[in-house]
Amino acid sequence: MTRKYAITGGAGFIGSNLVEALAEENEVVVVDDLSAGRKENLAGQNVEFVEGSILDLDLLKEAFEGCDCVFHLAAIASVQRSVEDPIFTSRVGVEGTLNVLVAARDAGAEKVVFASSAAVYGDSPALPKREDMRPEPKSPYAAAKLAGEGFCLAFNEVYGMKNVALRYFNVYGPRQDPNSEYAAVIPKFVSAYLAGDAPVIFGDGEQTRDFVYVKDVVRANILASKGCVPGVYNIASGTRTSLNELSGLVKKITRSELEPIYSEARAGDIRDSVADVKRAMKIGYSPKFTLEEGLRGMIEYSSTKIKPVVV
Repeated sequence: MTRKYAITGGAGFIGSNLVEALAEENEVVVVDDLSAGRKENLAGQNVEFVEGSILDLDLLKEAFEGCDCVFHLAAIASVQRSVEDPIFTSRVGVEGTLNVLVAARDAGAEKVVFASSAAVYGDSPALPKREDMRPEPKSPYAAAKLAGEGFCLAFNEVYGMKNVALRYFNVYGPRQDPNSEYAAVIPKFVSAYLAGDAPVIFGDGEQTRDFVYVKDVVRANILASKGCVPGVYNIASGTRTSLNELSGLVKKITRSELEPIYSEARAGDIRDSVADVKRAMKIGYSPKFTLEEGLRGMIEYSSTKIKPVVV
């Protein structure tokens, strides 16, 4: 049965991959202010595109009309940007999320699937990260994500919605822009090695991350939209990888001989992270792609689609 979905931030990296998975058999509305997303990410997709901000409640109410589910991915997706501008980060992450929830409620949508972040766990040494752990946000970005989760759960209690928060760990894949101020480590490494440049590692490179391929994240979102028990779920690979290991793997796949350059660690960055995904497995989620498989797919795409990093 055809359903109607709205996707905030749908012209961005994760959002456009989700659009691609949904648009062929469903009605899809994308809301994006194009501050980070790009319309070309939606090329060839049968979607209704609404250019606008999640800070515009009236625009959201109109866009969400008749939607069965709203995927909320729009955000200021940068820890560093949040450190530099905590007020705007909070406006988008907290007020914007509240607007999305109100608009979805008023439109009669059953649920909002909210893109949260592993950043809410902070820098606690306890690993792996489980959903029942006490959150310890270390940046304004993480604090805004945690507040967004709280509003999602509060709307479940007060208004009878079935909202789900997905705590993404380090997502990577096609359409990540290495030139963006929001760019994550993998697209920067991939772009640098493909351009014949040495990648930059902030810190000693022994910090670890849980990297999850975007197609796994897309599948998790779709699962969350269908009969998923409301609540919070980790979406990750469940595997811990250091930045030095990551650099070595990208180097091998791109057949480069360059070694990374090390620079000073950045404020707000978390030292170690890996997820426990047992709760998400109860809703049918399990990671299908190894890091090497995902990187090979991304590098094949990137070698023809992205430009080298502008220095």
